[in-house]
Amino acid sequence: MAEVDTEVPPLPPRYRFRDLLLGDQTFQNDDRVQVEFYVNENTFKERLKLFFIKNQRSSLRIRLFNFSLKILTCVLYIVRVSLDNPNCHLLNKSIAGDGSYSVKAKKPEGMSLHLQGSFISFSSLLQVTVALISFLETMLITYLSYKGNIWEQIFQISFILEMINTVPFIITIFWHPLRNIFVPVFLNCWLAKGALENMINDFHRAIQRTHSAMFNQVFILICTLLCLVFTGACGIQHLERAGKHLTLFDSFYFCIVTFSTVGYGDVTPRIWPSQLLVVILICVALVVLPLQFEELAYLWMESQKLGGNYSRHRAQTEKHVVLCVSSLKIDLLMDFLNEFYAHPRLQDYYVVILCPTEIDIQVRRILQIPLWSQRVIYLQGSALKDQDLMRAKMDDAEACFILSSRNEVDRTAADHQTILRAWAAKDFAPNCPLYVQILKPENKFHVKFADHVVCEEEFKYAMLALNCVCPATSTLVTLLVHTSRGQEGQLSPEQWQRMYGRCSGNEVYHIRLCDSKFFGEYDGKSFTYASFHAHKKYGVCLIGVKREDNKSILLNPGPRHIMAATDTCYYINITKEENSAFIFKQEEKHSKGLPVAGLYDAPSRLPVHSIIASMGTVAIDLQHPDPPEESSKLTLPTENGAGSRRPSIAPVLEIADSSAILPCDLLSDQSEDETNQSDEEGSVGFVKGYPPNSPYIGSSPTLCHLLPQKAPFCCLRLDKGCTHNSFEDAKAYGFKNKLIIVSAETAGNGLYNFIVPLRAYYRPRKELNPIVLLLDYPPDNHFLEAICCFPMVYFMAGTIDNLDNLLQCGIIYADNLVVVDKESTMSAEEDYMADAKTIVNVQTMFRLFPSLSIITELTHPSNMRFMQFRAKDCYSLALSKLEKIERDKGSNLAFMFRLPFAAGRVFSISMLDTLLYQSFVKDYMIAIARLLLGLDTTPGSGYLCAMKITEEDLWIRTYGRLFQKLCSSSAEIPIGIYRTESHMFSTSEASSSQVSINVEQGEEHHRDRGESWKEKTAHRNSTTSDQSEHPLLRKKSMQWARRLSRKSKPSSRAERISQQRLSLYRRSERQELSELVKNRMKHLGLPTVGYDEMNDHQNTLSYVLINPPPDTMLELNDIVYRTECSNLADIRQAWLIRKALRERSTPPSCFWALVLVLFNRAIFCT
Repeated sequence: MAEVDTEVPPLPPRYRFRDLLLGDQTFQNDDRVQVEFYVNENTFKERLKLFFIKNQRSSLRIRLFNFSLKILTCVLYIVRVSLDNPNCHLLNKSIAGDGSYSVKAKKPEGMSLHLQGSFISFSSLLQVTVALISFLETMLITYLSYKGNIWEQIFQISFILEMINTVPFIITIFWHPLRNIFVPVFLNCWLAKGALENMINDFHRAIQRTHSAMFNQVFILICTLLCLVFTGACGIQHLERAGKHLTLFDSFYFCIVTFSTVGYGDVTPRIWPSQLLVVILICVALVVLPLQFEELAYLWMESQKLGGNYSRHRAQTEKHVVLCVSSLKIDLLMDFLNEFYAHPRLQDYYVVILCPTEIDIQVRRILQIPLWSQRVIYLQGSALKDQDLMRAKMDDAEACFILSSRNEVDRTAADHQTILRAWAAKDFAPNCPLYVQILKPENKFHVKFADHVVCEEEFKYAMLALNCVCPATSTLVTLLVHTSRGQEGQLSPEQWQRMYGRCSGNEVYHIRLCDSKFFGEYDGKSFTYASFHAHKKYGVCLIGVKREDNKSILLNPGPRHIMAATDTCYYINITKEENSAFIFKQEEKHSKGLPVAGLYDAPSRLPVHSIIASMGTVAIDLQHPDPPEESSKLTLPTENGAGSRRPSIAPVLEIADSSAILPCDLLSDQSEDETNQSDEEGSVGFVKGYPPNSPYIGSSPTLCHLLPQKAPFCCLRLDKGCTHNSFEDAKAYGFKNKLIIVSAETAGNGLYNFIVPLRAYYRPRKELNPIVLLLDYPPDNHFLEAICCFPMVYFMAGTIDNLDNLLQCGIIYADNLVVVDKESTMSAEEDYMADAKTIVNVQTMFRLFPSLSIITELTHPSNMRFMQFRAKDCYSLALSKLEKIERDKGSNLAFMFRLPFAAGRVFSISMLDTLLYQSFVKDYMIAIARLLLGLDTTPGSGYLCAMKITEEDLWIRTYGRLFQKLCSSSAEIPIGIYRTESHMFSTSEASSSQVSINVEQGEEHHRDRGESWKEKTAHRNSTTSDQSEHPLLRKKSMQWARRLSRKSKPSSRAERISQQRLSLYRRSERQELSELVKNRMKHLGLPTVGYDEMNDHQNTLSYVLINPPPDTMLELNDIVYRTECSNLADIRQAWLIRKALRERSTPPSCFWALVLVLFNRAIFCT
């Protein structure tokens, strides 16, 4: 019943619809309350406080008015004192000997009584008025700023000075006899000083701009000195009116001489009041000025740490770039500065470094060098603060470089910091170009908005992968992205050093075809024709092109690409075309009266009759369309029925011909499809396609060799069998090709970029090498899911410092071992010790497996001198001296002559930092590097590969003829040579088989070796076959012979015994290492046959020649870097042709009709 009584009855129906439409207006009007906010500010006191104190603009006006009043009183005092000359006084005061004053009347001179009286009356009235206004303002400000303690405000120095300078003037209004009292109005200078300081603070607050504390302190110090001098001058002048009658200037002169501690003594105070005032001023100065100087020195030291500001005026009138780093190391700084200022047009740029840490001592010393002190500015600050970005004038910068700290233990955290810096820079300065360096590929998509991005692990793993199939690719790319003039090693007596140093000066440049002297005449010609003839005529290597309406760069697009006037050409040369001079040989011969020959007068010039004889080559090749077994070999033409045809090279056609490009573009891979039936039955077939699973966002899709079905995860484990197979080591698999072993700490996403280039579609299937990942920690399922689609890719848990793990993963069957720098070792206490463990482990493997090609990644490039270290190798010591000489000359590539780097056996990712720096001037460098390394595959663009010069290829003789052969037959563009030479190292650590006590045996061995070398090279007309053309070999052979002759004549039996003991020690050391490895192999159940076949190939040196001259002679075992034109767009047509070839029922006429239709279609589409 109670519930029924408390229930609210419903509203009548006639009110419900009206209330719904209009609402309860009576309820709203009766219950709504208007609330006013900040009513406390409506009082009279708060309004005055807002006007005089709180409001920035009004308080600034008040302080400016107050400052003007104080300055006015000081000026009135100076004017009155200047006109108040004692010689012209109406009332002249004199002091008697007892100290009493007397007043004497004198006749006025120069100034009338009426004028002086009027001025005194006017100045008195003005001073009284100013004093009254100042007094009222002071009392008002004191009232408004009252906070409960009145005595604290009364005893303030500023309040006391105001009372001293204003109250006497106000009293004279009511008491006239006090008008003659002296009031020290000059003390208003201290009040003016305080008003000026407050006014400047309000001014900066009003305009919302910050000023440095250094400026404030300097300003305070100057004002303090001025006030001390002004107070002393005015006070001494007034007190000396009863004594020597000093003028105001004399008092000012005395104060300057006194405060500067000079003290001439020509002007001195004579009476004790003025002397007391001098003592008081000196005491005040000794207390105040040191405190001011101490604060100034402290602020100066702090400003040196922070680096100050980059002024807005300089940012608007000068060009500068900003470098943002987490921590600045000396190596990073010098690499950036040397590469950045290597370009002539960047000499007037300034570099502003923004770093959150305090500047390092070594960096400070470098920045104090005059070469850098005028162009580099260091600012301590964070890129996440707008104030620091404003100090660096980021919005006016030409570019911003954001570099990651690769020395961090957690590289993911380092990438996160880089991402935040990039976001902050983009938010603060949207129009500033960003050049970002990221470490891990999975973080790259966060900075996709940046203009240029370099992912360290992408480039690192792709470069290490290409090192396994194209030797020294890391050295090739490193030399291309470094700025050099090619002057390194030119004074060396070694021929290889001069040639290697000269070719290292080649870089990639670009120019429009219509503006080019190199390529302008090839408008309307094919790309292959332009590349060959430009190299033949000018020695430049055209490697790529870009259409005006296409943003993608095409690397060797092939002969079907017709050059247009608007195309941008990318070429390799010592210097760019704008800095080149052209001297034509016809003009020289005309001037000398010699007959004119061709422009290409090198020994490899193709005779006319050879060109005529080679015209039938194309037809013969069309009759026999089957390519040779190995596409990377240039074999001699075979005999053809009636007789043999001598070796010849076809000319390069101006316009693409379908018959010329048929064998290379479409049928270059048909040997893979036409395999024997037995091979197909014994191996699993591969398919071409795109990897279905990418381990990270942003990876470029690449057509690869894939398995028809994904391999189970258990089958990827090399050292453990499963239900699908029972293999437990590399020997059991029976691989036909040599293994590639990769030693890494973890299975990061970067390893995916190591596998993709080695499984790219253009790699012949029968040349694919098995890949074994030797990981410290087992990979996760996400990584296994990404690699399970690739053929012959395995992993194994183990480390390189464990011999059993190396033997199980098949190191004796491996051709290359790639050692990746571990992240856990990068944060050593001493920076350069981060590579210690890697270097020692690699040195151990170098001693255990001497024929193994070990490719090592180091953190610091300076540590590469320890790779394959021989303590007593005289030649390595000579190379060390050469490196120091080149570094003293200012070379950016001083380490290039180190044998491990020249041979491509060692690499440091910090060398690729210059790739990001060069992108500021050459915005295409990152794209070209990605194409060369296979990170990007653009339709129509080629790829980098290598071929080996065999004895069957030596008939070509020169690099220029090889260029023509490749361009005419397969449309390939060579870009360099990897050359290996025999070398006799003078080291005491050589094996005992190379050391002989008998001189005759040593000479006979040397003679036999020389004869065998001459027999191998007798069939070619090469200057390198003569030993006299090899000063390196000749010099080392002579030193070796002299050393042997000295050893063959021991002076005593003890020396002979010691030499034999040393020889036995060396032999026993090598045998001991061999026995150790064999015992471990027997323990693991592995056969030792493979290890016995491993020979020592340490007595060779290798180096890279980028774009060598056309007359460079080819040598046996030279490896030529070449860019093949891509057949990615023609895979479908190639598949149809191969299918027609396999179907024997197809009539020949129909077959060739199909070929012509397909090629016409392809050419039309192009």
